[in-house]
Amino acid sequence: MTLDPDVARLIEASRTSSQPGYDEMPVAEARALYRTSRLAAGLPAPAVAERQSLNAEGPHGLIPLRLYRPHGVSAGPLPVIVYFHGGGWVLGDLDVFESLCCRLANASVCAVASVDYRLAPEHKFPKAVDDAYAAVQWIGARATDLNIDATRLAVAGDSAGGNLAAVVCLLARDKGGPAIAYQILLYPVTDASMGCPSYERFGAGYLLTRESMAWFYDCYAPQDIDRTDFRLSPLAAQSLAGLPPALVLTAGFDPLRDEGECYAQRLAAEANVPVTLWRVAGQVHGFLPMSKQIAAAGPVIDKVGRIVGNALGAVPRP
Repeated sequence: MTLDPDVARLIEASRTSSQPGYDEMPVAEARALYRTSRLAAGLPAPAVAERQSLNAEGPHGLIPLRLYRPHGVSAGPLPVIVYFHGGGWVLGDLDVFESLCCRLANASVCAVASVDYRLAPEHKFPKAVDDAYAAVQWIGARATDLNIDATRLAVAGDSAGGNLAAVVCLLARDKGGPAIAYQILLYPVTDASMGCPSYERFGAGYLLTRESMAWFYDCYAPQDIDRTDFRLSPLAAQSLAGLPPALVLTAGFDPLRDEGECYAQRLAAEANVPVTLWRVAGQVHGFLPMSKQIAAAGPVIDKVGRIVGNALGAVPRP
């Protein structure tokens, strides 16, 4: 494999920088750095037909959401993608992922509901899971008011958000709903053991480090928590049968690559779940929101949108 030239430049800039890792700074500083750097690395959000702020009800209080409707489509009920952002369950917010969500809405011709779930370490496992599942339930139950089609509801997320999307599918299966038609797992976290070979190959020198992942886990699920709980490690779930079809996207130089691909393989081989597995060979973890600095990110989001739109039966834009 060869690194994307844009990624290679970012890695070299990181190597020569004196900036400490997220695991080496207080949480508030890590959040500020993540927000500043990701906003600077992304393109401005494209225009959408509507951007609506909402609050879902959950077991720990209100959960802020943003609902985006794609430009250039009729007002009829649209399929909906419920999106959970990345950031190790510790970092990230609706603003950082607005550009990605708007582009995904336009490319898929679906509504996208971005979820501002509670972050660790203030809110430890499983509060993010509780928020994620409650948000999907709330959106599905209010489909008429939101002008969306609850029979064409998908969940999506990147990194820790991909973990939440996978877990929500397992919970929806086990709890009898809501019905989820599709899952989009973008370089997802699936195995808290951190034992896959890609950790050894790419755990240093490729932006996301083993040390940062260990810090994220310690913030979200300290060592006294059972890290084989499927709500933290969906790869450890006893069965993946009965889950919705999936798109699993991994990055070639990502320490999380192998656990994402193992999850996709289990879905397909053990559970007969239809799976599209797509490894973006030259990329690193977290590249999708960085479309200003990594030119390949935008077209990948567009292709993901087309795949999801087709899966959900979205009406193509005239």
